[in-house]
Amino acid sequence: MAEENYYTLLGVEKGVTEEELKKAYRKKAVQFHPDKNPGNKEAEEMFKKVSEAYEVLKDPQKRAAYDQYGHRAFTQQGGAGPRGPGAGGGGFHDPFDIFREVFGQQGGGGGGGGIFDQMFGGGGGGSDRDGSDLRYDLEITLEEAANGTEKEISFRRLHACERCDGSGAEPGSKKVTCPTCRGSGQIRRSGGIITFAQACPTCGGAGQKIEKACTACRGEGRVPKAAKVNVRIPPGVDTGTRLRSSGNGESGLAGGQNGDLYIVLSVRAHELFERQDDDLFCEIPIKFTLATLGGTLEVPTLFGKATVKVPAGTQSGTTFRLRGKGMPSLRQRGAQGDQLVRVQVEVPTKLSAEQEKLLKEFARVSGDADHPTGASWFEKAKKFF
Repeated sequence: MAEENYYTLLGVEKGVTEEELKKAYRKKAVQFHPDKNPGNKEAEEMFKKVSEAYEVLKDPQKRAAYDQYGHRAFTQQGGAGPRGPGAGGGGFHDPFDIFREVFGQQGGGGGGGGIFDQMFGGGGGGSDRDGSDLRYDLEITLEEAANGTEKEISFRRLHACERCDGSGAEPGSKKVTCPTCRGSGQIRRSGGIITFAQACPTCGGAGQKIEKACTACRGEGRVPKAAKVNVRIPPGVDTGTRLRSSGNGESGLAGGQNGDLYIVLSVRAHELFERQDDDLFCEIPIKFTLATLGGTLEVPTLFGKATVKVPAGTQSGTTFRLRGKGMPSLRQRGAQGDQLVRVQVEVPTKLSAEQEKLLKEFARVSGDADHPTGASWFEKAKKFF
């Protein structure tokens, strides 16, 4: 099946700026989020696809690889799918683990150094025995994004086997020279016109193989295990923000380092506020008497109440700015966006007898009964009458 173009998925063109890309992703993420489409598998799949596309295109190095090689830069040779970092891992998926596995190493061996690694020096992995990074999608409220919060997340990951202490060998057994690489720890494979040296898939680059596999982990050196991590979420995060929890990914093999856990945030749509960068927008209906006579208006913010002075004669659609009542900035310490309040003047649909009498008197005194339209508009349109 043909891979879908990342730019097309997000509805952007090549050369899109970082800010435009972020806006496009936010729009798609809100559209296809599982909470907005309960039980809709197609929407859930699209949410994963647009998230994957954004993860690649927002990174300059990954985007450069994608622009030059397309999906070939991130797929394995020989038709094998990428090794899922959280197989059996409770809701995890990390499509970017394939950056370290272009040539299809399955099982004990970790990353193998593919096109992406050869071009740009690796996707964050060190040794071939290092554990894979994991991804966790976490939804938070706009209030939590504004004030910051702490969350405990639960998941499953591959953890060092306690029986063999992560070695993969049954206690008491010994190691022998690997028959595949004959002790070198590497094999060579052709990637078209280029030949790549990569870690041996049998021994994971160690050059040796265990004589008898551990009965608990079957020689893997790792077993699935439940884990909990406390995540501190700073104020100002937005949909697409990625936080790293160092060392909380999968355990490494044979002494390799643990991978990292990446928490990808999505901010739930709010019933009152709409976010644009660090600014917040809200629309408030007001009575026509307040718009006409002027006065004060109490408005909600994410940080408490605020007061807006409404001048006499305010028109429907007028926008007022509350300085510093928007979202905290992640990019500039201490900076904060504004809250923009747009008022819409409500016209009463039902009047009491007294109200109707008073309004008719007002229309007579002001001349509205004879001239129901604005004077400036009438001057432009009177030739049509």
